[in-house]
Amino acid sequence: MKKNLIALIMAIMFLVGTVVTGIAASSKCEVKSVDGTTVVLDCGGQAEKIKVGDKVKIKVKKNKSQAIEGC
Repeated sequence: MKKNLIALIMAIMFLVGTVVTGIAASSKCEVKSVDGTTVVLDCGGQAEKIKVGDKVKIKVKKNKSQAIEGC
């Protein structure tokens, strides 16, 4: 009984930690300019969450009007 309770508590703590990390890491920004390999983003009030040197992942919208090449 005691082992089951400890396992349940640990599983809940893991789940809560994963959810909080996912929520805290999300932010919506707007691209202001691109110069070679430098991109300037405007994140508004959420910029306070980002520090210099942080790794970020950016999703780029796909161009639907791009032609498909064949053989």
